[in-house]
Amino acid sequence: MLPLRDDQPSYSTPWVTRFLIALNLLIFLFEATLDSQSLNALIFQFGVVPSHLAAFLAGSPRYALAGIAIPFLTSLFLHGSWMHVIGNMWFLYIFGDNVEDYLGHFKYLVFYLLTGVLAMSTHVVVNLSSTAPALGASGAIAGVLGAYFVLYPRARVLTWFFVFVVWVPAWIILGYWFVLNFLSGTATALAVQRQSIGGVAFWAHVGGFISGALLVKVFGEREMRHPYGER
Repeated sequence: MLPLRDDQPSYSTPWVTRFLIALNLLIFLFEATLDSQSLNALIFQFGVVPSHLAAFLAGSPRYALAGIAIPFLTSLFLHGSWMHVIGNMWFLYIFGDNVEDYLGHFKYLVFYLLTGVLAMSTHVVVNLSSTAPALGASGAIAGVLGAYFVLYPRARVLTWFFVFVVWVPAWIILGYWFVLNFLSGTATALAVQRQSIGGVAFWAHVGGFISGALLVKVFGEREMRHPYGER
């Protein structure tokens, strides 16, 4: 299932969503200019490496608090490939504007960053021994999807399903996405553990989605919202 667009109108200009998409793309373009050694150094410095946090908590003098904490934010703007960044930005483009419209620009930005940090924290807790850097906006975008699931479950999403293009309720698309990631994360956790755990950070997706679903009502609807922007 590949979502193409939704039919839930946005009544305010989603400039934060557009800014986040542009920023992620620009940073990836910068990554593409680096040689492999420089890119590797960038990823290990600004991506989240769970084993670094484990060493810090164990009292290792090798890692400073700032060096452990800052990557939880910077990792949200790094990507490993063109498919990685385009896929993430596509989901953000489809679902982000309506969540931004509901929360308001500033609260939406805080919400996006907070759910991203919580998503990355979930990944780290489950994979504390991993030496592979985790990076990507998918955890924060999962938070946006969780919010959308709560706010607009009956909104229709135009979806490409094999050779068919059909309208599907958002709760089916996003519910399927969540269950798939939960089962994939569980399967990964039950597999033989390795010191270097790479691949898709399924638990970051799960953590981000749950965080977004729980926090969107805590953040609350923006004031002076367009009266016709009802769910």
